[in-house]
Formats: sequence, C-alpha cells, structure tokens
Amino acid sequence: MAKQKTVYSCTECGGQTLKWQGQCPHCQAWNTLVETIAEKSVSRFSPVSETGQVQNLSTIEAREEPRYPTGIEELDRVLGGGMVQGGVVLLGGDPGIGKSTLLLQALSFMSAQHSVLYVSGEESAQQVALRAKRLALDVQSVDLYAEIQLEKIQAVLAERKPSVAVIDSIQTVYSEALQSAPGSVAQVRECAAQLTRLAKSSGTCIILVGHVTKEGALAGPRVLEHMVDTVLYFEGDMHSSFRMVRAFKNRFGAVNELGVFSMSEKGLREVKNPSALFLSHHDTQVPGSCIMVTQEGTRPLLVEIQALVDEARSPSPRRLCVGLEQNRLAMLLAVLHRHAGIPCYDQDVFVNAVGGVKITEPGADLAVLLAVVSSLKNKPLAEKMIVIGEVGLAGEIRPVQRGQERLKEAAKLGFKQAIIPAANKPKQAIAGMNIIPVARIRDAVAQMH
Repeated sequence: MAKQKTVYSCTECGGQTLKWQGQCPHCQAWNTLVETIAEKSVSRFSPVSETGQVQNLSTIEAREEPRYPTGIEELDRVLGGGMVQGGVVLLGGDPGIGKSTLLLQALSFMSAQHSVLYVSGEESAQQVALRAKRLALDVQSVDLYAEIQLEKIQAVLAERKPSVAVIDSIQTVYSEALQSAPGSVAQVRECAAQLTRLAKSSGTCIILVGHVTKEGALAGPRVLEHMVDTVLYFEGDMHSSFRMVRAFKNRFGAVNELGVFSMSEKGLREVKNPSALFLSHHDTQVPGSCIMVTQEGTRPLLVEIQALVDEARSPSPRRLCVGLEQNRLAMLLAVLHRHAGIPCYDQDVFVNAVGGVKITEPGADLAVLLAVVSSLKNKPLAEKMIVIGEVGLAGEIRPVQRGQERLKEAAKLGFKQAIIPAANKPKQAIAGMNIIPVARIRDAVAQMH
C-alpha cells in the first residue's frame, strides 16, 4: 500500500511546506506548523452571487439586512442588534464555559418566530435534551440533528432551510472530500468555507462553535476568523460565576462590545448593571483603590483599579499586573518618577483590575498611577471620585475617547468628583459632579493632597 503524502500546514496563515520547520516560511510565525495529509486541489466552490458580472457600485441598492433578536439583550448588544440573515458567527471559548448553554437558550427563544436547527457534533441527542430539561427551556420548535459529516449537514440545511443553524462544533465536522482527520487545519478550513458559502447563498444565519487552544486563541487556521462575519469570545474565570462575551470582529456592528452574564442553575442570566461587578464595596475609602471608567465598545463600564506597593525584599523589585498590560506599568512608573518626583525603584508594585475584566485601552493610565501613589503614601483618594486619562512619556495627560459619556455614566451611579484630562473638560457642567481637569501628571498627584 502506497504511503500517504504528508505536508506541514501553518495554523496562522494556512501556508504549507514539505518538511517541518520551527518557523513558518510564509508568515514567520514560530511553532505553528502541524503535519497533515496532502489533499488534492479540487474546486468545490460556487460563486456567492448568481450574477458574476461587473456592476457599478453606485447603482447597487444598499439595504439594511433584517435582524433576528435572540431574546438575550446582552448577546444582541454584542452582535450589534441580533442575528443577520446570511451572517456567519464564530463563538469561541474555554471548555465548559457555557457556549452550548447560551446558544440553546437563544434558539429556544428564536424558535417561536423562526425555524431553527441545532447540529450537535460533540454530544448525543439525549445529552442535549437533558441540558434543555435542566435549563427548563421550551424546545418544542427546536430541531436537533446529531451529525458530523459535512455533506449530510449541507443536505439537511438545503432541505429544511432554517433561519438560524448552530454547528457545535466546527472542529468535529469533517468532509469526505478530504482524507485528514476532523479538527485538522485542512478540515476546519474546508468545512468553515463550505458552510459560509451555504449561508451566503441560502440566507441561513449559521453560528459556528469553536474550540480554543491553551493560549486562548481559536483552534485551527487563522483564516477561520477571516472567513466569518462575526467573531465572539467567551471570557471569564472558571472559578467565578460571571461570564463575558466580547466581539473581536463584527461586520454588522461595533467591535469590542461586551456582554456580561452570570452562570446559575437555570443557565446564563444577563447582568443589567455590570459596573457593580467590577467595584468593591468598602466601608470606608482604602489606600490603593481608584475607580476609572473604561469604554467597552459603546458601553461605559466603571472598574476599580487596586494597587499594592510594598518595600522590595530582593534586588529586583517585582512588577505584576492582573487585567492590565505589565510592560505599560513599568513605563508608567518611570513617568511617575521623572515627572512627579515619586520613585518606586525600591518597591514591589502589584496592580489588579477587580472582577476579572481585561483593560486594554490606555485610558486607565492615570487611574493606575494614582492608585500606586495612594498605596505608596498610604493615603486614600477622595470618596466618590473617578479618574480617567492617558499618560504620555513627557508627563502630559492625554484625552480619552467618549469622555462625556464616561462622565455621565459615573454621575448616574452617584460619583461626585472626576479627575480628567484638560482636553476632555465638558463645555457644559454635569449636574452633581465636580470636574477637575489636569494637564500634567504632577497636577493630578497634587489633587490627592
């Protein structure tokens, strides 16, 4: 029997090479080449549009696609208002975090007005029915199909033409046209491409459930994220009951939107006021605590930044961040020393964003520094105060996006004072809030005295 020819495919760019290398020769990524069976290049695709002719863009009628509400407001927020006809959504997350539970809850609601189909490749029909019973869901109109062969799934979708279909998960689906095993780079790419074409041609909204690697990225080739319309990530600590769904890509809505859920015995429940999750409840003001307002998509969120500064016991002081970028903390401490005259080179500095939220925007810079100064001097900040602002290397306080919306959200939750960049000073006063504009880091530190 002839030996099967194998190639090495890159999980990042999909490039192939005949022998294994530590670095992909196409995209220069390290340790991304995996062995797969060489497949014959056969064209199996049809055009998305029936008329493949050149058209003038100005003559094409642009119209808003109808959306299907999922019945879960937090999920609708992340999707940009609901499911879009013909759209393809990729939902990734750690095992057991609640992906299947959330989608089953959404299908239960949508089945009242739309035809829905749940394709289960990982669980048997009895297991899915048991979950629906445990969650007390009305699934009388939800169709279930337990299958992992792509061609059979395509035939059922073409026959029944559901409005919404869930494929759980894309890593378990395989095509007979390929010889490699399910979950391989070639199979994931092929099956996702075929299902995406089917969604565009038939108008069925398809939701693909994706596995993630131990690094937290979606398993399979990176091209998987480029093919779909929306990429959602399930985040959250497995030891906590709170879960967050974040949009990293959305062709039909805002990116970086955040939906917050709480896991209960009856499934995932929406959290109406997520700011309450990320704020600690202290009897009195404590040193090292500072409240900031971060912007997640279109939603302003109040988050507590906590800092602990302690005398270093080793020649190399520690710098540790949870929920924030560690390299940025080292840079901010250098700015604090140079432009505010407050040294921390002999101190261990620990910074934490309460509630497990991850803050990537630079608008948290000023809050981090004031929390560090508060802990270093053992002096709490003023009560009911929020702090926002980006800190530059020259010691200046730069403006942040949507400053007005952040201040209004803080005022709505009862905060009375705000230290903000001078460029973000509102033209009209906000009722019940004392605005303190600052231009330099030295001015912000002076407001603590």
